[in-house]
Amino acid sequence: MRWQGRQGSKNVEDVRGGSGTSRAVGGIGVGVIVMAIIIQLLGGDGCAVIQQAATSQPQTQQAPQQTSEEEDALAQFVSVVLKDTEDVWNKLFPEQLGMYYQEPKLKLFTGQVSSACGHASAATGPFYCPGDHKLYIDLAFYKQLQTQFKAPGDFAMAYVVAHEAGHHVQNLLGYTNYLHKQRRRISEKEYNKLSVRLELMADYLAGVWAKHANEMKNILQEGDIEEAMRAAHAIGDDTIQKRGRGYVVPDSFTHGTSEQRMRAFQAGLENGSIKKELLDAFFDMSREL
Repeated sequence: MRWQGRQGSKNVEDVRGGSGTSRAVGGIGVGVIVMAIIIQLLGGDGCAVIQQAATSQPQTQQAPQQTSEEEDALAQFVSVVLKDTEDVWNKLFPEQLGMYYQEPKLKLFTGQVSSACGHASAATGPFYCPGDHKLYIDLAFYKQLQTQFKAPGDFAMAYVVAHEAGHHVQNLLGYTNYLHKQRRRISEKEYNKLSVRLELMADYLAGVWAKHANEMKNILQEGDIEEAMRAAHAIGDDTIQKRGRGYVVPDSFTHGTSEQRMRAFQAGLENGSIKKELLDAFFDMSREL
């Protein structure tokens, strides 16, 4: 992938080597608490006022420990990929959806991290938290892609970043909230099926990103798409279950099979559309992937 010498994103929080947590400076002021009490007495939601004040507090981050040149180069690479996703979605949202794109944050951490979705470790792998609109990545996952998943290459990692950014797109468009509302309404088996469809849509969106990023910036080099396909194959539910337990349990799938994930990425790469009617139909379309 062509990325050297290009601008990175301003939306990266780097807490590598620290605890992965951030702390509000000074806590919540007395004025906010008094306002919350008044709103509560008037019949409003005082807790919401306190929660909003807490989440809007300025953040301080622990000074990261010394990192290697290789890790710093990978951090810069991930920042450039994030910037590429921003540029693509900032273009496509108004063009195809008539909407404004709200850029997510990306937090680089080491070992463990706290998010609005709870506490997570590096073993969780890269993830997106809809509660705080942030992508979370421990850069050690890059080596895991190379060694454990046998999916080396910078574009394999770019695909992972684009997939998580795809979850942010889904969150902005309401698909994530729709899925969460179904949790108590349907069986676990049916919920897993919806989860698979959401994940496959994120793979599709990663393909859409790759198409438009290449058209805008000529990022693709020979072998890049194959790297993304190997990564998509390596993290399919069936492949992971075969590797871990020696057999598969389809009803427990939450991300899709290797074949489904590759086909979803390829579909996005070829189609390049995020028009609402297409995405609305994607939950049904994914059955055919």
